[in-house]
Amino acid sequence: MYFQQLVQLIPTLDAITPSHSSQTVITPGQSHQLIIVQRGHLLISAKDQEPVVCTQGFACHPDHSPYYIQVPKTKEAEYVVITYHVQPETSTWTLYGPLHTMSEIKIHYMIEELLRTMHEIDTHSPDEEAAQQFRKRLMLERILFIYLYESRMREEFKSSVNSIEETISYINEHYMLKLTLPMLSRRAGMSEGHYTVLFKKHTGETLMTYINNLRIEKAKLLFQQTELLAKEIAQKVGYVDYFHFSRVFKKITGASPSLFQQNHAPTNTNRTSKD
Repeated sequence: MYFQQLVQLIPTLDAITPSHSSQTVITPGQSHQLIIVQRGHLLISAKDQEPVVCTQGFACHPDHSPYYIQVPKTKEAEYVVITYHVQPETSTWTLYGPLHTMSEIKIHYMIEELLRTMHEIDTHSPDEEAAQQFRKRLMLERILFIYLYESRMREEFKSSVNSIEETISYINEHYMLKLTLPMLSRRAGMSEGHYTVLFKKHTGETLMTYINNLRIEKAKLLFQQTELLAKEIAQKVGYVDYFHFSRVFKKITGASPSLFQQNHAPTNTNRTSKD
């Protein structure tokens, strides 16, 4: 949404003001503002809204003005307020709320450059002055691009993590059924390769390792709590092939199913199965 708007307009820098104390910021009707945290964190609340913790950036829209910026009493913070407007003035620009980035160093460098050029003595020719204004506009556009792009990446990542967690819950509840990578990746709404990478990043295990560990833990409980045959337990935890179950069980526990059952059965009369 925001990129579709931004491609149609030109943001122009009006002012950049550094601060380290609490204040109320009023966003003029035809302007917009960015609050960018350089150190510490802030509490920012808009009109009739609950405060949010801001550690990186916050976009102020005139429809929600005024904004109350609070520096925690026991903490120190440094931040800047960038005031800008968009051209043409009839353009739609709805950017509002918390902004996130993984490129804070880049943004802080551009902030320092903007502060320096906004306060240097004007000794430029008209052409040099125009070049400086153009450079400031490019830096503002770059700051907006970084925040928009990386905030979207963050939301997509959160969405992906939620999808992975949903399939993990499904696995935990349906471990006894046939579970395949294609089926689970479709359930998560992503490619098999992307799902594989995110699953291991989230759990620290490959998909099959996670499923096997889960199934064997369930099998161990059944051995300890029931007198079912090992073959019956294998089927109950999702293994159609008993010999495959036996190999996986021994690899994970260090003991064959029959030996584990002998040592952990709930009664002294053990019903065993040939491995």
